[in-house]
Amino acid sequence: MIKGIMEDYTDIGAVTPEALEISTKSRRLISQMIGDETFEDRIKQRCVIATGDPSIAEIIRFQGKPEEAGMQALKNKAPIFVDINMVQAGILKKGHECPIETIIGQGDAVAKETGATRTSAGVTALQDRLSGSIVVIGNAPSSLLTLCDLMEKKKIFPRLVIGVPVGFVNAAESKERLRKIDVPSISVVGTRGGTPIAVAAINEIINAYARAAR
Repeated sequence: MIKGIMEDYTDIGAVTPEALEISTKSRRLISQMIGDETFEDRIKQRCVIATGDPSIAEIIRFQGKPEEAGMQALKNKAPIFVDINMVQAGILKKGHECPIETIIGQGDAVAKETGATRTSAGVTALQDRLSGSIVVIGNAPSSLLTLCDLMEKKKIFPRLVIGVPVGFVNAAESKERLRKIDVPSISVVGTRGGTPIAVAAINEIINAYARAAR
């Protein structure tokens, strides 16, 4: 463990002494299991705490220094786009000045016309605003596939993509495709994922940014 990490640990989402005590105790327990040497370890810790599953740490993948990209995007007050309302609800609203927008519902006319999913159509509708942003996808593989298609065609350049959709249809494939694209990203291997992991990953970056800005 890097000296001082746990000694000065705080969680901006813990607003009462009891909440902070619980958060700190959880961190100490998990850090002993998976380590506490890097920023990536801290993200893994939060994801493990969010899921109650230590094995999650083994399947998280980081590409292109996503923690640094995320911190820069927060500094730039870049928008954060999320796939569904549940993810939006879980993201910390303090410690940064980034607007948080939900992708689903942004392209419903396109979805009705083409038959695409609402989240996929939402990505298409928002494509002119996605460059420089943080995109967080925790549930909809179709939206991540559409995002990957736009990135592969060099039409958009997000600052950071957290792509952890869950499920048995295109979830694993969409995340594998993301890892082949030259963009800072956080993903997981296989069918697991979901809102808790997506929210935990972005919230850890927000927490670190808020602490650094103090």
